[in-house]
Amino acid sequence: MNVSRTLLLMAFVCAASAQAPHIGNIDFYGLHRVTPQKILQTGRVEPGGALPPSKGELEDQLATIPGVVAVRVEAVCCDGNATDLFIGIEEQGTAHAAFRSPPSGNTSLPQDLLDLYQEFLGAVQRAAVKGTADEDMTAGHAIMADPAANAIQEKFIDFAAGHLDLLRDELRTGSVPDERAVAAMVIGYAPRKLDVVNDLQFAIDDPDEAVRSNAMKSLTAVAVLAHQQPGFGIKIAPTWFVEMLNSVVLSDRVEATKALLTLTDGGNPTALDLVRERALGSLVEMARWKTMRYALPPFLLLGRVAGISDAQTHQDWEKGDREAVIQKAVSAARNRKR
Repeated sequence: MNVSRTLLLMAFVCAASAQAPHIGNIDFYGLHRVTPQKILQTGRVEPGGALPPSKGELEDQLATIPGVVAVRVEAVCCDGNATDLFIGIEEQGTAHAAFRSPPSGNTSLPQDLLDLYQEFLGAVQRAAVKGTADEDMTAGHAIMADPAANAIQEKFIDFAAGHLDLLRDELRTGSVPDERAVAAMVIGYAPRKLDVVNDLQFAIDDPDEAVRSNAMKSLTAVAVLAHQQPGFGIKIAPTWFVEMLNSVVLSDRVEATKALLTLTDGGNPTALDLVRERALGSLVEMARWKTMRYALPPFLLLGRVAGISDAQTHQDWEKGDREAVIQKAVSAARNRKR
């Protein structure tokens, strides 16, 4: 289901019904020549102001700014009645993530699996409300603490073990994005993670953001296993994750950051050098976001780019001294170019 034009207010179900939600923080990304002030003026939005009634209309307004070739607006719920907005743009001639064309095959997944996936999404939502959504990824796939979600994940394991070729074909040739997204999650539950790394890395280049998101989540779990069990010989290339840091889609950036934190846990000079070379500016933008829970992961990754220990980066975060880490990362990148 394409939700790119749904009303912003549909995402605000967590806000109190007695009072209309309003804008909290506004965070930006993808800005090079365009200024935040220009975006606020053109979109007629401001912190503390009323939420725009339509995501699509706001994106269309911002797309009229000269030099802007793509716009994404995401609403993140909620701090009381305040809803944070993320406004991402892609400017002409700047680094951006590009994806392959949609596949046009006729592969399809069984309806029982599609229904099971929807049941799983509902279980995850209920687990989040109950506080039982913690995940253990040490097996190379996510296992939730919530019993209902866990039971469904066990069924994913059984399906992936018996239908690996079907899941692989779906990722590569299936024409329905929702079904490819299911395949990107379920294939991560295959018994031998080494067998599915290439399939998941292929899925990160999918034109649909839900497919990419699930693929990155699955690969992050595989990366946890690879870190703990180096003897398994699992190698995950950081290249596509780094490219996702330049995406106009918020979920691409968020999931790629999580994956890169896992890949660089304990050091990974190749990945960190690639971040410095290809996406340092994007990472700096994200580390400056006002919405704390979204800013912390890129800030931690930026600390590793700067060569700072995780403990010191956490200390700087607690002190509110983000700029110290940011400047060290920028200086480290400049010194390496000399």
